[in-house]
Amino acid sequence: MEEFEKTKRKPKKLTITKKLFLYLSLLIFITETIFILSFRNFLFTTLKNLEFEETVLKKNIQEFYNFSFKFLFFTLFLCFLIIFLILRSFEKSQREKLNLLAEKLEQKNKEIEKIKEEEIVLRIREKAKSEEVEKKLAELEKSRIALLNILEDVEEARKKAEEEKNKTLAIVENFVDGLLIFDKNKKLILINPQAEIFLKFKREKVIEKSIQDLKKFPEFQKIFDLVGPEIQSCFREEINMGENLILELTSVPIILEKEKIGSLIILHDITREKYIDQLKTEFVSLAAHQLRTPLSGIKWSLKMILDEDLGPVPPEQKDFLKKTLIANERLIRLVNDLLDVTRIEEGRFLYKLEEKDIVKIVEEVFNSYLDLAKEKNITFELEKLKESFPLISVDEEKIKLAIQNLIENALIYTMPNGKVKVTLDLQNGNFFF
Repeated sequence: MEEFEKTKRKPKKLTITKKLFLYLSLLIFITETIFILSFRNFLFTTLKNLEFEETVLKKNIQEFYNFSFKFLFFTLFLCFLIIFLILRSFEKSQREKLNLLAEKLEQKNKEIEKIKEEEIVLRIREKAKSEEVEKKLAELEKSRIALLNILEDVEEARKKAEEEKNKTLAIVENFVDGLLIFDKNKKLILINPQAEIFLKFKREKVIEKSIQDLKKFPEFQKIFDLVGPEIQSCFREEINMGENLILELTSVPIILEKEKIGSLIILHDITREKYIDQLKTEFVSLAAHQLRTPLSGIKWSLKMILDEDLGPVPPEQKDFLKKTLIANERLIRLVNDLLDVTRIEEGRFLYKLEEKDIVKIVEEVFNSYLDLAKEKNITFELEKLKESFPLISVDEEKIKLAIQNLIENALIYTMPNGKVKVTLDLQNGNFFF
């Protein structure tokens, strides 16, 4: 149908020029027809009136000439009028066409302006979109670069963490002490080679086992008998594993951000240290016993001389012998202290507690140092801040030794003409010296 409409011919419209030519041709045809008919009538009239006079003929010719001139003038006037009307109509139609064209042109201009504005808006939008896209692309590129940098940092941190982990594992594997690490579920997650040697177990047999499962093995049973099944707090104790192996066991909770995430047990071999301590103790004990015998002999010999059992002694020599006797007694006390140290280390240093009057003990020791204070010209005083003191449970020998050491040090390190004051007090059931 559309093809038929396109192929269908439209009737041609006559242009103004063609219309003007058609009107003029029609007018000329009508004028010639009228002229021919008039000339025919003139000829007929002339032929009929040949018999008339010449004057009449001239008159007819003159009338025909006038008629022809008037007719021609009328015809020309009519042609000009028609031409004028046609031109006016043409001008009007052309003006209407021009106005129509002007309106169409103005409308087209408006449409063009509108299209231009829309195109400008579209270009601006496209430019804005392009700038926004470029901005987003730039941001994405920055984000991509930042992400790559982060990934590089993460990878570098991972490598460093892996290196630190490997270093830590190497330290743990080569640590001279045995290490046992338990997680928060009390499962053994790490045991180093030294702990395998101490406990005589391969890690494949005990790894990932709970404390309850590990208690089935005697070596682990000894450990958990000391630290308990929970391994809650810091703990240090010696444990005899048999076969000349003594371990110092230390348990430590592993805390991360105030939360316990596991426990660590350290097994330190102290067999050699214990053996050296034993040798040292035996040597000190033997040396102290060997020294005490000759020192006691020297003490009794000096007392015999001072008591003039072997004859009179000049005062100057007696003063010298007294100083020697005091130094001898200090050596004897030092030897006794060494023996006490050995007894403490061996667990044989026991106290013999009895109800005693502490004031009498202090007065006895105080009086034994009056001569030394007098020799150094030191003001030596005893002050009791209470009128009476209750009996207290003490080891008389040990408390005397402690008081002697305090008073003797005070007198020795006080300058001549100085002052030493011994004060006794009782506050809230506590004895102060």
